[in-house]
Amino acid sequence: MKKVDHIGIAVRNLNEVLPYYMETLGCPLLKIEEVASENVRVAFIDAGNIKLELLEPINEESAVFSFLEKRGEGIHHIAFGVESIETRMAELREKGVQLLNEQPKLGAGGALVAFVHPKSSNGVLYELCEKQ
Repeated sequence: MKKVDHIGIAVRNLNEVLPYYMETLGCPLLKIEEVASENVRVAFIDAGNIKLELLEPINEESAVFSFLEKRGEGIHHIAFGVESIETRMAELREKGVQLLNEQPKLGAGGALVAFVHPKSSNGVLYELCEKQ
């Protein structure tokens, strides 16, 4: 793993929480986009040495919707920047790590992403993120 790329935070409504991050904490908004593959609307916040990725489900099919129903708002995942995501996925599989994805998929900002099942990582959802 190269570095922590971002921390994903599940929220019910971006418009309601953005003022907290931007006005109260003073963190600039970098961009907002929709990620169809995950059924989420995403806001990237610049928190200085790391980005925060606020995740709002756009429908009930979203894994983030299910997360919010079970756990409420809060930290959803930690994303590690990687090079050659397919190679990294194969290495993890060889070590017995269960992945949620068979192949990388297109994520926010055009990155290729894949997720490590929390059962393989002590209850933490990790994302592998290869920037194009």
